[in-house]
Amino acid sequence: MFQGMTGWHLLIILIVILLLFGAAKLPALAKSMGQSARVFKGEMKAMKDEDAASGGSTTTPASVDTTPPPAAGPDAGTDTKP
Repeated sequence: MFQGMTGWHLLIILIVILLLFGAAKLPALAKSMGQSARVFKGEMKAMKDEDAASGGSTTTPASVDTTPPPAAGPDAGTDTKP
């Protein structure tokens, strides 16, 4: 899709972005994008560390216990044994 793009195309795109957002907002926009990328990278690293700490094994839907919990009846929580 972007393989035919040359330097002139990128320059025109940058000029359009400058006109849309204005010169005053571009540094704030770039800072916000950098912070978002940093948070995303940190979260991805945390997920990889968490996955490695758990042994790297993932559960498949077939191995998940699908039995429903016991129903709570009127005598639920009462011990009938003496």
